Amino acid sequence: MVDPIVDVGKTTAMARAIWSGSLSFGLVNVPVGLFSATQDKTIHFNQFEAGTSDRIRYKKVNERTGREVDQSKIVKGFNLGDGEYVILSDDELAAADPERSRNISIVDFVDAADIDPLFYRSGYYLAPQGEGARRAYALLRKAMEEESKIAIATLVMRNKEYLVAVRPDGAEGVLVMQTMYFADEVRSPAEELPNLPGEEEFNEREVAIARQLIDAMSSSWDAERYRDTHRGRVEELVASKHEGREIVLEAPAPQPKVVDLMAALEASVKAASGGSSTKAQPKAAKKTAARSNAKRAANKTTETPRRAARKKAS
Repeated sequence: MVDPIVDVGKTTAMARAIWSGSLSFGLVNVPVGLFSATQDKTIHFNQFEAGTSDRIRYKKVNERTGREVDQSKIVKGFNLGDGEYVILSDDELAAADPERSRNISIVDFVDAADIDPLFYRSGYYLAPQGEGARRAYALLRKAMEEESKIAIATLVMRNKEYLVAVRPDGAEGVLVMQTMYFADEVRSPAEELPNLPGEEEFNEREVAIARQLIDAMSSSWDAERYRDTHRGRVEELVASKHEGREIVLEAPAPQPKVVDLMAALEASVKAASGGSSTKAQPKAAKKTAARSNAKRAANKTTETPRRAARKKAS
């Protein structure tokens, strides 16, 4: 394993607030700062002309004349379709900007289970600003935790209005804020997706094997178990190339083609169980096995005298 020459996304400085204001509920205002809760570690590349060290740059050009256009002369246009646009200047767009506010205004408290995770966007930490804010901050977090509620609020940041959810994180003792999509931004699967299954019928064995596979693959959540393996391979590739090592390209392993659903399920159960499918079976599978055993026992008790005599003579 080659040690990577870079640690992608590593930060050494203390986090800085990207927004500061107050979190309000009723007549109570808690001064807070907004901090990024996540960091993007996607690997980015610059582009070069092959065989040279010359960077490739993008320019903004007039598609009719081919001439480069200065940023100060660029305006925005809204596409109405059929090649028709409504052109708007920055000053005209400023008239539609939301009213500037330094307040996260809580409008409702709801049950967390009522929110579809599809509505969540980016995550942030809210931290109290100043010694005087810590008590009110801790009281709000504790009350929300004991009531199992999430706060729904609105926030204006960078000239955009956001719908946000604020929830207590008991493990870390912090309030977490997540920006959300508005209802008309979440697509309806029934209207958007083709070939959705209807009321499919399954026999008892199919359901039992599928449940057995889920049981065999079940475990406790541990975020540290999961790694971006592609990023690791790219970092190793960069380090190897930097050290002058030869890069060996390996062909990807062919994917198995399994057409039969039951065969795929049974093979998956065997693989998930470490080559054995003896892990605890679902109730449906146990019932099936019990019925088979009872049938075999009944056959033994109904053995004919003639067959018994033949066995004895032999």
